[in-house]
Amino acid sequence: MYETWINFWWPMSPTALLALRIGFAVLSVIFVVASLLSFRSTGPLVRFFYLLAALWMGMANFLFVGAWIAWLVDLLLHFSTPTAMRIAERPYIAAALLVAAMVTAVYGLLNAREIRLRRITVQLSDLPESWRGRTALLVSDMHLGHINGLAFARRIAAKVRELRPAVVFLPGDMFDGGKIDPLQVAAPLLELKPPLGMYFVGGNHEEFGGAAQFEEALRTGGIRVLHNECAVVDGVRIVGVAYGQSTYPLQMRAFLEGLRLKDGPASILLNHVPNHLPLAELAGVSLQLSGHTHGGGQIFPFNFITRRAFGKFTYGLQRFGEMQVYTSSGAGTWGPPMRVGTHSEIVLLTFA
Repeated sequence: MYETWINFWWPMSPTALLALRIGFAVLSVIFVVASLLSFRSTGPLVRFFYLLAALWMGMANFLFVGAWIAWLVDLLLHFSTPTAMRIAERPYIAAALLVAAMVTAVYGLLNAREIRLRRITVQLSDLPESWRGRTALLVSDMHLGHINGLAFARRIAAKVRELRPAVVFLPGDMFDGGKIDPLQVAAPLLELKPPLGMYFVGGNHEEFGGAAQFEEALRTGGIRVLHNECAVVDGVRIVGVAYGQSTYPLQMRAFLEGLRLKDGPASILLNHVPNHLPLAELAGVSLQLSGHTHGGGQIFPFNFITRRAFGKFTYGLQRFGEMQVYTSSGAGTWGPPMRVGTHSEIVLLTFA
């Protein structure tokens, strides 16, 4: 980005160039510094610094894309425009792409704040009659922490009360992983009492801040934490595999096969990452609920990476053999509080 700016902008004085170098040097590490501080402090200054660093991280992403576009446009002009004219047009190209990056970042901020409701009907074989017509709310990747705090948790809780689901599933990354008081931040969610309860499994961000403390806080608040456990809820088996164990396929396979899911009614697996699908399908899981992908990397162009990693299971309801898989884009954001090319959502599942 630095090289693009000094080549495309009007000539800068030595003082301005030095300031630009220092600025880029500081900004290149600001998010790392802010993240390290977020693991040690919950103070307002740290939260504000983390927010600024996260905003810069998102803006830098779009500036980086803009820099590549600038050089591509310059290459095309090389074959169609005299050199002097091409050089003279460079500042205007840079200015246009700078404005485009800023507009994209603002759109991403606004888009991430809008939490959409998606309604899905899921048909499961061997589903007890008492479950037919029931609704479950899937809320993944809230990332409660230094950016999505108490006010965000209140928004989610209000939507849960409005929809009145029979059960709530929380498949990981409920917390962002920084130093917070989980009972305080999640208080509005802990007040919810759906008829069949709330069920949580840890994600990779819980691991960052110490999964045990987050799980204990949720247990204290009345949420059922399924840390490699199975709960029978009115005839349906709700299984949870914590993120840590899901990274060891042999352990995950032994755990799932030991449950003998094929020999009973429908089962629902909460697994933060939509991976190891052959293991779950072979063990007899009926429906897997996941998050993690943010619907495709959260902001462009990271959707190419997630699509490469998870294919069609990056987002939405898909089928893997005899098993169905729903991967949510999540309600919150990690890092930059922006979404471009994806959207925030909670999912209301109706069982049929």
